[in-house]
Amino acid sequence: MAQVLSLSAFQRQFPGLLAAATIGVAATFLSDHYGGPAMLFALLLGMAFNFLSQDGPCAEGIGTTSKTVLRLGVALLGMRITIDQVVGAGLEVPVMMVATVAFTIGLGLVVGRLLRQQRDFSVLTGCAVAICGASAALAIAAMLPRHRQAERDTIFTVIGVTALSTLAMIIYPMLCTLFGLDHLQAGIFLGGTIHDVAQVVGAGYSLSPETGDTATFVKLFRVALLLPVAVLVGMSMGRGAPRSERPPLLPPFLVGFVVLVAVNSLGLVPPLVADAVNQLSRWCLVTAIAALGVKTSLKSMAALGLRPVLLLVAETVGMAVFVLAMVLWRG
Repeated sequence: MAQVLSLSAFQRQFPGLLAAATIGVAATFLSDHYGGPAMLFALLLGMAFNFLSQDGPCAEGIGTTSKTVLRLGVALLGMRITIDQVVGAGLEVPVMMVATVAFTIGLGLVVGRLLRQQRDFSVLTGCAVAICGASAALAIAAMLPRHRQAERDTIFTVIGVTALSTLAMIIYPMLCTLFGLDHLQAGIFLGGTIHDVAQVVGAGYSLSPETGDTATFVKLFRVALLLPVAVLVGMSMGRGAPRSERPPLLPPFLVGFVVLVAVNSLGLVPPLVADAVNQLSRWCLVTAIAALGVKTSLKSMAALGLRPVLLLVAETVGMAVFVLAMVLWRG
């Protein structure tokens, strides 16, 4: 019975996975033959096929690809990073990220009050922007008191941070070039400002492998901050959701990433195997970003209210300015 159910689930997922992989192959072809980042091509091509994410044979598989395949790809990125690289980023980087998260959540509360938004909503958007986008929105929403508009607020935040993260993936690498940031500085800036892991990876590796490695480490440190922040939100904002209904506060892909970093740092993996894992990671990420592009709906964004949009934009821009100032000051 379990095998039958498993086969049935695979048959439902396969059309969406195949569609995303096909877009990823097309993006890679364009990158190899005409230049430019494959992940950006995958994102833009995916957006042209947004209709596939609606009701149909591809919808379920597209959703799974944008989450499960993405997390697998990010976990496998641990094979690219060693402890030496982490130490080379400097001990002040974790301190910078803690300060960034605190600043962004505080900014959300202040701007939200000026825009007459509910405190719960300001906390929700601030945490989503500060930590890890849609994943943080879902986790923090479970820690907030339930009310009539709770589900609407969560859906809005997920759509908003995904759209802004997509824009940041395109614009922020240009800012790195404009300000003359080196690989380390650019990695800290991209990993410390872009909301979702996929877009951090896309932006970082579009500049250089070194920038992508640093950006991934910085971003995953922000993801790890979800655990203490969610606990603090639950304690300060009142009764949260039942424990059994809360999403994992420490994502398994983060654990996998850390394990692979440790294994790679010890030199236990032959170079041929490491290269194969890195290639698999790259294909997973290109496919997942294609699926994210398919899920991005410009029409849905146009229907959102103005003040909540202004709040998300203010949090996003404020965080970018804060991190950029710290990076330039750090030198």
